[in-house]
Amino acid sequence: MMRNSEGTLIPVDFGNIYDQIPRLAAYDIEIETSAFENPIDSSDMNPSDWKRIAEEIYQQFDAYDGFVVLHGTDTMAYTASALSFMFENLSKPIILTGSQLPLDVPRTDGRRNIINSVEIAAACNSEGLPMIPEVAICFESKLYRGNRSYKNNAEGFNAFSSPNYPLLAQVGVNIKYNKEFIYKSNKEKTKLSTQMDPNIAVLKLHPGINPRVVESVLGIEGLKGVVLETYGAGNSCKSEWFLHLLSNAVRQGVHVLNVTQCKEGGSVSEGKYESSRLLGKIGVISGYDINTESAVAKMMYLLGTVRQHEKIKSLLSTPLRGEMTVD
Repeated sequence: MMRNSEGTLIPVDFGNIYDQIPRLAAYDIEIETSAFENPIDSSDMNPSDWKRIAEEIYQQFDAYDGFVVLHGTDTMAYTASALSFMFENLSKPIILTGSQLPLDVPRTDGRRNIINSVEIAAACNSEGLPMIPEVAICFESKLYRGNRSYKNNAEGFNAFSSPNYPLLAQVGVNIKYNKEFIYKSNKEKTKLSTQMDPNIAVLKLHPGINPRVVESVLGIEGLKGVVLETYGAGNSCKSEWFLHLLSNAVRQGVHVLNVTQCKEGGSVSEGKYESSRLLGKIGVISGYDINTESAVAKMMYLLGTVRQHEKIKSLLSTPLRGEMTVD
């Protein structure tokens, strides 16, 4: 989270969070803060940064009831997705939040987002268990499942959306939790796996796409996976050259995951149209209603932690952390 300093945005020092947000003192919540020595712009995030965040949380996991991660908005959904896969059997909330305006701007949304996130991270149900035992994004009085979200607005305060999954909670006079949609934790111990393999690519189809572009992407040395952004319900062109290139990549062991370009809802339905049937026939994997941000993180996670080729293929189309709905 940033503040202004001589015309430049610099990271806020949260060494004493109560100095920055005095209203937090009104809550009966004990808050401790931790910060990386050299904060980065969220546009520079990469898997090694996801690992640092995850390990910091895991090292302190037994000492706290919940965790709030302050993060830039541009790649927040990628980080939330990555954390959701890294933590298996998660039993406590990890809430990501940030702001569209710097914290020291009068109309900043940062204070409200942090206050809401802290309250949600500390909330327990009637049995004394965390209300939100999953990775979530709290923004503009809404709580989204982290691996179902994406940034949809660069200027408005309502910066995130989750069209394929309901809100986990809505903050108003009271916080209303949608309990039936919150991920159900089990009694197994929370485990952390931070191995992420970044040898993947995102290939977005468009009318008139050049065969040399597709060939160059699929021919990247060391490529292990491709998130293929297709049209509508998972459709692509039926050109012989295109299907030939994809088929060759699949035969060479590259996992190709079919994800729809439709951001405001929808799902891949391979076989509904002829073009998607052909993709399935050559071994392209259906991503159902997973979004690109989550697909990227999931593919990196599986390639980094699973060794068996067929198991990776199966898990790519299987819900692991509530990231997709399989028809």
